[in-house]
Amino acid sequence: MRLLKKLTYYVSSIIRMVYGFKNFLSLIPLFLNRGLVEQTEVVLRKSGLRLVARGAMDIWAIKETFLDAFYIRYGVPIKDGWTVVDIGAGIGDFSIYAAHANPQTKVFAFEPFPESYHLLERNIALNSIENVFPFEAAIWSQAGVLHLDNLSGEPLQIISKEMHSTKKGNNVIKVRALTLSQVFEAHAIDKLDLLKLDCEGAEYEILSGASPEVFKKIERIIMEYHDIDGHHHDQLVSLLERQGFRVYCHDNFVHDDIGYLYAEHG
Repeated sequence: MRLLKKLTYYVSSIIRMVYGFKNFLSLIPLFLNRGLVEQTEVVLRKSGLRLVARGAMDIWAIKETFLDAFYIRYGVPIKDGWTVVDIGAGIGDFSIYAAHANPQTKVFAFEPFPESYHLLERNIALNSIENVFPFEAAIWSQAGVLHLDNLSGEPLQIISKEMHSTKKGNNVIKVRALTLSQVFEAHAIDKLDLLKLDCEGAEYEILSGASPEVFKKIERIIMEYHDIDGHHHDQLVSLLERQGFRVYCHDNFVHDDIGYLYAEHG
């Protein structure tokens, strides 16, 4: 049954990309050679939006956000005028998705990896999006400096505050780290309509370090959770329920250790 679900998901994904991406044929080499990292534009047929991607993983993320609409399917539609914080913005797919259809919505997008951040800025400019505000920073439980593993050519990595003591060399980069409390204060956020997280396991540290006062200002949370490094999403469910959220979880079609979590106050 699991194998059938995987097969169905991949076949439906190909069909979605054929119809959803105007230039799908030119993207095929990046899927046939997963190790190939080459900047290319993905053109969305329906909206006309264009996003520069580096390879198959970026293209897949664009598919999940725009064509599968996972964050909306498992959460709620974004309303114009909302305030949104995007943690782990990557190349900007979700931020642009949220902002493009909702011109009065403000999206504060945080991405710590320099290469991803530069593409985030580029994609915002490419689509003339004026209501996404990008920041080259990580969100963490404490403010300061984080050391990130930049070894892989792929953009998705796990954040570790201890990494500087165990890894040396050119593969470790230093980035600025902010807390959610600092973000709320700096941007005068008294009510956050939606907090989105896709940060490869850092969600545990970010949310466990947030104060009750911060949680009271958050109306909704949507995230891709990751069961890694001794963490399980049940911990997130318990934490959020203690803070007064109703929590809903959805399994990933393919991966047992990844899924979606939606929480809303009430």
